[in-house]
Amino acid sequence: MGRLFLRYLDSSKCIYKCNTCDAHLAVPEDVVSKDFQGTLGKAYLFAKCVNVACAPKEERYLVTGMHTVCDVFCVSCRSIVGWRYIKAKEPEQKYKEGKTILEKMRICRQEQNPTQHLVSPTRI
Repeated sequence: MGRLFLRYLDSSKCIYKCNTCDAHLAVPEDVVSKDFQGTLGKAYLFAKCVNVACAPKEERYLVTGMHTVCDVFCVSCRSIVGWRYIKAKEPEQKYKEGKTILEKMRICRQEQNPTQHLVSPTRI
Protein backbone atom coordinates (compact mmCIF):
# COMPACT_ATOMS: atom_id res chain seq x y z
CA MET A 1 0.00 0.00 0.00
CA GLY A 2 1.27 3.48 -0.86
CA ARG A 3 1.59 6.61 1.19
CA LEU A 4 -1.69 8.20 2.27
CA PHE A 5 -2.13 11.88 1.42
CA LEU A 6 -4.95 13.67 3.25
CA ARG A 7 -6.41 17.02 2.25
CA TYR A 8 -6.77 19.69 4.92
CA LEU A 9 -9.59 22.19 4.56
CA ASP A 10 -9.63 25.85 5.47
CA SER A 11 -12.84 27.62 6.45
CA SER A 12 -13.57 30.74 8.46
CA LYS A 13 -16.56 29.02 10.12
CA CYS A 14 -15.86 25.37 10.92
CA ILE A 15 -14.71 22.07 9.48
CA TYR A 16 -16.63 18.79 9.50
CA LYS A 17 -14.33 15.91 10.44
CA CYS A 18 -14.44 12.13 10.79
CA ASN A 19 -15.61 11.29 14.30
CA THR A 20 -13.14 8.39 14.53
CA CYS A 21 -9.85 9.89 13.32
CA ASP A 22 -10.44 13.66 12.84
CA ALA A 23 -9.68 13.62 9.09
CA HIS A 24 -11.17 16.68 7.39
CA LEU A 25 -14.27 15.83 5.32
CA ALA A 26 -16.20 19.01 4.40
CA VAL A 27 -16.87 22.70 5.05
CA PRO A 28 -20.19 24.47 5.77
CA GLU A 29 -20.06 26.28 2.43
CA ASP A 30 -20.71 22.92 0.73
CA VAL A 31 -23.80 21.97 2.77
CA VAL A 32 -26.75 21.61 0.39
CA SER A 33 -29.26 20.56 3.08
CA LYS A 34 -29.36 19.64 6.77
CA ASP A 35 -32.79 18.01 6.36
CA PHE A 36 -31.80 14.45 5.50
CA GLN A 37 -32.32 11.15 7.29
CA GLY A 38 -29.43 8.70 7.51
CA THR A 39 -29.31 5.15 8.80
CA LEU A 40 -28.31 6.44 12.27
CA GLY A 41 -30.51 9.54 12.40
CA LYS A 42 -30.02 13.04 11.01
CA ALA A 43 -27.66 13.59 8.11
CA TYR A 44 -26.35 16.44 5.95
CA LEU A 45 -26.18 16.54 2.14
CA PHE A 46 -22.88 17.98 0.84
CA ALA A 47 -21.99 19.13 -2.66
CA LYS A 48 -18.30 18.24 -2.08
CA CYS A 49 -16.37 16.09 0.38
CA VAL A 50 -12.67 15.24 0.68
CA ASN A 51 -10.77 12.31 2.16
CA VAL A 52 -13.55 9.84 1.36
CA ALA A 53 -13.70 6.88 -1.03
CA CYS A 54 -16.63 4.92 -2.41
CA ALA A 55 -17.51 1.28 -1.85
CA PRO A 56 -19.08 -0.59 -4.80
CA LYS A 57 -22.32 0.95 -6.02
CA GLU A 58 -25.65 -0.70 -5.27
CA GLU A 59 -29.36 -0.15 -5.77
CA ARG A 60 -30.99 0.99 -2.53
CA TYR A 61 -34.57 1.91 -1.71
CA LEU A 62 -34.47 5.09 0.40
CA VAL A 63 -37.19 7.35 1.81
CA THR A 64 -37.43 9.23 -1.51
CA GLY A 65 -37.43 6.14 -3.74
CA MET A 66 -34.95 3.91 -5.54
CA HIS A 67 -31.41 5.25 -5.97
CA THR A 68 -28.03 3.94 -7.07
CA VAL A 69 -25.66 4.78 -4.22
CA CYS A 70 -22.30 3.80 -2.79
CA ASP A 71 -21.27 3.89 0.84
CA VAL A 72 -18.49 6.40 1.49
CA PHE A 73 -15.76 5.78 4.00
CA CYS A 74 -12.98 7.86 5.48
CA VAL A 75 -9.73 7.11 3.64
CA SER A 76 -7.73 7.56 6.85
CA CYS A 77 -9.49 5.13 9.23
CA ARG A 78 -11.84 3.30 6.79
CA SER A 79 -14.96 4.09 8.89
CA ILE A 80 -18.18 4.42 6.91
CA VAL A 81 -19.35 8.03 7.25
CA GLY A 82 -22.30 8.10 4.82
CA TRP A 83 -23.11 7.45 1.17
CA ARG A 84 -22.97 9.11 -2.26
CA TYR A 85 -25.87 9.36 -4.68
CA ILE A 86 -24.75 8.00 -8.05
CA LYS A 87 -28.09 7.96 -9.86
CA ALA A 88 -31.64 8.88 -8.92
CA LYS A 89 -34.55 7.20 -10.69
CA GLU A 90 -37.13 9.96 -10.09
CA PRO A 91 -36.66 13.23 -12.04
CA GLU A 92 -37.31 15.39 -8.94
CA GLN A 93 -34.46 13.58 -7.12
CA LYS A 94 -31.81 14.16 -9.82
CA TYR A 95 -30.34 17.13 -7.88
CA LYS A 96 -28.81 14.58 -5.43
CA GLU A 97 -26.66 12.89 -8.08
CA GLY A 98 -22.95 13.23 -7.29
CA LYS A 99 -23.65 14.61 -3.82
CA THR A 100 -22.70 12.98 -0.53
CA ILE A 101 -24.63 12.29 2.66
CA LEU A 102 -22.60 12.50 5.88
CA GLU A 103 -24.30 11.09 8.97
CA LYS A 104 -24.23 13.44 11.96
CA MET A 105 -23.41 10.54 14.31
CA ARG A 106 -20.26 9.79 12.30
CA ILE A 107 -18.83 13.29 12.01
CA CYS A 108 -17.82 16.07 14.37
CA ARG A 109 -17.59 19.78 13.82
CA GLN A 110 -14.50 21.80 14.64
CA GLU A 111 -15.15 25.49 15.14
CA GLN A 112 -12.56 27.94 13.86
CA ASN A 113 -11.42 30.59 16.30
CA PRO A 114 -9.94 33.82 14.85
CA THR A 115 -7.39 34.13 17.69
CA GLN A 116 -6.47 30.45 17.78
CA HIS A 117 -6.50 28.71 14.39
CA LEU A 118 -7.90 25.37 15.60
CA VAL A 119 -9.88 24.47 18.70
CA SER A 120 -11.27 21.21 20.05
CA PRO A 121 -13.84 19.33 17.94
CA THR A 122 -17.39 19.11 19.26
CA ARG A 123 -20.22 16.65 18.65
CA ILE A 124 -22.89 18.02 16.33
